Amino acid sequence: MRFLQIAIDSVLRQEFKDFELIVVDDGSTDSTKELIADLKDSRLYYSYQPHQGVSTARNKGLRNCQGEFICFLDSDDRFRKDKLSLSYNYIKKYPEYKIFHTNEIWYRSGALLAQKTYHQKPSGFVFEQAVKLCCISISTAAIRRGIFDEIGLFDENFPACEDYDFWLRATARYPVMLIPEDLTIKEGGHPDQQSKKYPAMDKFRITALKKILANGELNKELAQIAFEELKEKCSIYIKGALKRKKTKEAQYYKGLIEQFDYV
Repeated sequence: MRFLQIAIDSVLRQEFKDFELIVVDDGSTDSTKELIADLKDSRLYYSYQPHQGVSTARNKGLRNCQGEFICFLDSDDRFRKDKLSLSYNYIKKYPEYKIFHTNEIWYRSGALLAQKTYHQKPSGFVFEQAVKLCCISISTAAIRRGIFDEIGLFDENFPACEDYDFWLRATARYPVMLIPEDLTIKEGGHPDQQSKKYPAMDKFRITALKKILANGELNKELAQIAFEELKEKCSIYIKGALKRKKTKEAQYYKGLIEQFDYV
């Protein structure tokens, strides 16, 4: 609840004032509804749904919003006060771009977390970086609404890594513009993080790679990049499965490699 309060306050206190804030409550059992009721701001909208997962919650917000550009903010993240104003300036300056994102600051259990070189945020056509890891944090992004009409919403079959799946589809088609400012602050280390609930996250990333390879929309170069990453992730997963004597699971991932080895 404390994180949610901070996240909402970080939006309502933005220098840029022309926005709508949609809070999607995915079946919370705390006092989220009462918290929202106490906030008197005409830009704030509250939407409740029985617990269905992060993808469904994101999609509900998308279906209810009116803006041309969409920003997301997870409940344990927060914006710097100039996040929206600087994003808006870049949107006006670079109208040919449909996706913008920013740098971010990470905290874990209240301590500042140093970022590695490979965490540096990319700009341009970044599909190759996007297959390696989720190189665009969803809480840093501003995305033109029409993109969701063109490539679809978040895949509700993914209980986690739905952002990885989305960025594969998006970066295969569109370049991204990096705003080189630390405009989002992320809080990690708490027990209800997605990575805590689903420790084997690469299982979902493999599914996303399989999905984008199977749909046949990637050109030869991008398909080869996706296949090489699928092969690497499956190989790691196979070693772990064999170590745990899960031979059927290992055979499944061997079969995935063979399925797309024609790429």
